[in-house]
Amino acid sequence: MDWNTLSWEQLSHTFLENTLGDYLLALAVLITSVIVIKIIRRLVITKLKKLAARTKTIYDDALVRIFEKNFIPVFYLGSFYLAVNNLTLHQLLDRIIEVIVIIIATFFVVKLIISLLEYIIKIYWLTYHPNNSNFEQSINTLIPAIRVVIWLIGIIFLLDNLGFDISAVVASLGIGGVAVALASQGVLQDLFSYFSILLDRPFELGDFIILGDYLGTVEYVGIKTTRLKSIDGEEIIIANTDLTNSRIRNFKRMGQRRIVFQFGVIYETSTKQLAKIPKIIEEIINDTENAICDRAHFSGYGEYSLDFEVVYFINSNDYNVYMDAQQKINLKMKSEFTQHNIEFAYPTQVNHFNKLPAKLIHNNGNQSLEYKS
Repeated sequence: MDWNTLSWEQLSHTFLENTLGDYLLALAVLITSVIVIKIIRRLVITKLKKLAARTKTIYDDALVRIFEKNFIPVFYLGSFYLAVNNLTLHQLLDRIIEVIVIIIATFFVVKLIISLLEYIIKIYWLTYHPNNSNFEQSINTLIPAIRVVIWLIGIIFLLDNLGFDISAVVASLGIGGVAVALASQGVLQDLFSYFSILLDRPFELGDFIILGDYLGTVEYVGIKTTRLKSIDGEEIIIANTDLTNSRIRNFKRMGQRRIVFQFGVIYETSTKQLAKIPKIIEEIINDTENAICDRAHFSGYGEYSLDFEVVYFINSNDYNVYMDAQQKINLKMKSEFTQHNIEFAYPTQVNHFNKLPAKLIHNNGNQSLEYKS
């Protein structure tokens, strides 16, 4: 075809319900749109990449990649749809193109939403929990669930745009969901408890916790159960629902350990010696590594002892550190009390007898003494 001799009559020639001019206009719109997109990509996106490369953070680089990967294909799709929309096509062909455009657009929009959500979650992780491997595990578990939810929502919107009766679909899903929920009530409770543990984080991997009669170190948090390694070495498997419904004592996050212990000395201890004991205890505790004395008092009179109560703190959550300190305190107390002639009390019983003059009794030739009382 000679473009120099192209006449109005030739442009008005109809083919498949469209003139040649309509086809040329659609082609011109498509080519122009592609050129504009390429210019924007070269000027704007390239410029943003250079600016992002100059910064020290990786947040802006990731954001530019997200928009380039998801927005540019949508722009190309929009250009194609804009060009084809000016043509008069067969009803079936027009519907096919519309369906294809809706499916592809939904696909890229859902991908964009998922990428932005992952971007926000990872920024939060890198900002507030950069070195927390437990939080990273929570994110890696949570992100697939978010993807499933977003894709389900995207499919519902897609079906709605394609003309399906969404109310019937949602009602069917609701009835099926109720049936599944009733059939797997226990599993769903553990699943929701799992997400509650991930989001609220009452404990993390490696924490030493006490749950009722069970105690141990958290080794694994699963969708249905959590596993502890007890002090004796066996593995304790507990349902997540039991964890969220119980009171948990977490010793890993304990900055200080408060220790209270009592002891007693014998009643024969003098008042001067009793007055020295609190000072002796305070010096012993403060000289012990990781220990800080809070108080030591003569607390009362026991059945067989003069009782003292001592309170001190250990600057560690390690149980072994506490026991080492307590052992040193006990040994030093024994040594100091020996030097000061102070005796520890222990359960004793003293019986007093009043002896009266004895009477000699003759019993069939045998003699015995009988005391009068």
